[in-house]
Amino acid sequence: MKDAAPQKIYLSDYQVPNYLVEDVHLTFRLAPEATRVLSRITFRPNPDASSKDFFLHGEDLQLISAKIDGAEVTPDLVVGGLTCAVPDAPFVWEAEVEISPATNTALEGLYMSNGMYCTQCEAEGFRKITYYPDRPDVMSVFTVRIESDLPVLLSNGNPVTSGEGFAEWHDPWPKPAYLFALVGGELINHPDTFTTKSGKEVELNIYVRPGDEGKCAFGMEALKKSMVWDEEVYGREYDLDIFNIVAVDDFNMGAMENKGLNIFNSSCVLASAETSTDMNFERIEAIIAHEYFHNWTGNRITCRDWFQLCLKEGLTVYRDAQFTADMRSEPVKRIEDVIALRARQFREDNGPLAHPVRPDSFVEINNFYTATVYEKGAELIGMLKTLVGDAAYYKALDLYFDRHDGDAATIEDWLTVFEESTGRDLSQFKRWYEQAGTPRLAVEEAYEDGTFTLTFKQSTPPTPGQDQKDPRVIPIAVGLLNPNGDEVVPTTVLEMTEATQSFRFEGLTARPTPSILRSFSAPVILERASSNAERAFLLAHDTDPFNKWEAGRALARAGLVEMILNGAAPDGAYLDAVLQVLRDDSLDPAFRALALGLPSQDDLAQTLVDQGHTPDPQAIYEALETLKMAMATHMQDVLPRIYAQYQVTEAYQPDAAQSGARSLANAALSLISRVDGGTAAQAQYDSADNMTQQLAGLAALLTAGKGAQAVATFYEQWKEDRLVIDKWFGLQISLADPAQAAEVAEQLTQHPDFTMKNPNRFRATLGALAMSPAGFHRADGAGYKLLADWLIKLDPLNPQTTARMCSAFETWKRYDSDRQALIAAQLDRILAQDGLSRDTTEMLTRIRGS
Repeated sequence: MKDAAPQKIYLSDYQVPNYLVEDVHLTFRLAPEATRVLSRITFRPNPDASSKDFFLHGEDLQLISAKIDGAEVTPDLVVGGLTCAVPDAPFVWEAEVEISPATNTALEGLYMSNGMYCTQCEAEGFRKITYYPDRPDVMSVFTVRIESDLPVLLSNGNPVTSGEGFAEWHDPWPKPAYLFALVGGELINHPDTFTTKSGKEVELNIYVRPGDEGKCAFGMEALKKSMVWDEEVYGREYDLDIFNIVAVDDFNMGAMENKGLNIFNSSCVLASAETSTDMNFERIEAIIAHEYFHNWTGNRITCRDWFQLCLKEGLTVYRDAQFTADMRSEPVKRIEDVIALRARQFREDNGPLAHPVRPDSFVEINNFYTATVYEKGAELIGMLKTLVGDAAYYKALDLYFDRHDGDAATIEDWLTVFEESTGRDLSQFKRWYEQAGTPRLAVEEAYEDGTFTLTFKQSTPPTPGQDQKDPRVIPIAVGLLNPNGDEVVPTTVLEMTEATQSFRFEGLTARPTPSILRSFSAPVILERASSNAERAFLLAHDTDPFNKWEAGRALARAGLVEMILNGAAPDGAYLDAVLQVLRDDSLDPAFRALALGLPSQDDLAQTLVDQGHTPDPQAIYEALETLKMAMATHMQDVLPRIYAQYQVTEAYQPDAAQSGARSLANAALSLISRVDGGTAAQAQYDSADNMTQQLAGLAALLTAGKGAQAVATFYEQWKEDRLVIDKWFGLQISLADPAQAAEVAEQLTQHPDFTMKNPNRFRATLGALAMSPAGFHRADGAGYKLLADWLIKLDPLNPQTTARMCSAFETWKRYDSDRQALIAAQLDRILAQDGLSRDTTEMLTRIRGS
């Protein structure tokens, strides 16, 4: 059966389901290439539906039999599912289908990973398991029987019974099919328990492959911390007798919040000091929290349709950011989040893939698991909290949980709760969900007779399908500093609602220096003329940690632009200012490590575009290298002291204090290695007893051009650990000379340990090349061709990963005409492939444009 041409789906066309599901009974008879799935589903007509047509989704299924109320029927098989005549009354549908998990390389539905059966059903994977109304607003109670001789057989909810060759599970909480999960395999369990605030004891388990049982302790502690935090901060208690996590090697996403049975990419749950870096530990802690928090914001309250994806994801990302801020450093977390937001979401907003936080149409929903939905969606929650205040925010959340528990909700439901609990009109705020693009916030200032006036003007450039933009409500957090550096006006939130709006501060004795958009109070681009002297002043005196860091970043960016465009020398004012920050032991070491960082190559390329220039990736790379060498030379007297002072001598702990110290010491090492020939880096690599130090030593050796031997010894030491070898692949490419990056990547794709079937390994290799702009955008187009070659190979096997990797090309219009022509040729070559997946076709069509 040939697939129909991809059809665009519109939010405005939403209709309620024609039939509702009262209960689901599933039986799985597991076999690698011939799993039988027996379903017994009780349907009833939906009294609110306008149609009586009966349709069930289904893909890649072999239908064995079907019955209605016990009588055999012959459904009509159509593209995407089946139809059948049904009674105008409640009825029981039964079906038996056969599927092949072993050959399911798309990693969607039921598939196998290293002998383990596992599932991924979000967004539309359940239709590859059995025929079902696979949409999030159809919720039901599930009972599951799994038949297999494997020792571990898991599904959602609570265990009912088990015996030789079978296990049964029952989930009492109605859920949509995308939250269904099943796991079967030879797994080792890391158990624990948790007692909820009401005294209920919950069994906790992390299941892993044999050999990984020593990497579960941190994940378990992170889970328990998450459970405590959600009770204390949001009043949310866990609602089942058991909570299971399973680590899976082959997984398209980071993790999945299936009710009671979270399935994790192994890289997002397995951790040990020897194999994981501090960044790995922090990421694992955040992802475990994120998936656990989904139990309420995603599972108990789900989304009505996939256009509302940001409702569950934006809110849950915001909650996991709050959690990390509480567990670690709030200012550092905020800076890291904004760095990521600008790198991914601002880039998305500024290109052909721009879309609203709540899209109004899509062809393939898998292509909308984007930074806009997740990260910008979370920024909207933060803005809403800023606008209404903390107390009102938590009051509204309590109402949201009470009113919509068990519902499939919408953005309108979410905003209505806030309107009712606060009395505010949020119709203008809703534009943040409906309008794509990053607003530009231009500011002018005036001072006269003790009154300081800030005048803001907001505008948002056109995005695909949206030429005109209406003004949004923007919370602008502002503080004012006196000429001596004292704060004369503490942080005040200005609420901008008009296209142009002025705010006055009276009773001042001198013209102040404004600190605008403190804590990055809104996801906008601030356009304001500023001198290097003012930036240095804010870097030295601003009391807001984010804006203190922002001033240093702006100072570095301005100097780098001058170096790129005019061949200027590194800015002495910047070097002096960052040296002052480095010497200030009163500052958080993690903050100082961030302050030593420089704008990324991609950040500088977009800055040049915004200023009317065509970026040269090689020139950007060379300017950054020159500035790093200047920093190393300018700070060479203090860097060894910082490096020695922040060595951690206690037993390794991945906590905020030790992680911050290591991050500053390793930032110093990366600069020292540029002037000492790699001596300190070699010593650290040789003596390291944890992966953070070992990998930092290896990176510094590669930077110094002395890493060849360490690369070989690192591989020999870790070749049996697939997650560490992912790091090995990625580091070699990301730190390669751009002139050789494509060749290094190509050589690594020929390595025996490379496989395109594992998303982690593919991203570690081809993704590392794509994220190395000077290497990927090499003038001869070698990087473009290599990535395109592999995307063509991967698409028939794994369309989701292929489509997401296509975003490497999204900024192609910013470059010179020769590079554009080279990229366009590769995009057209991929699009010309027979049988190209719907996922990849949509992504490339949007990127390619006209």
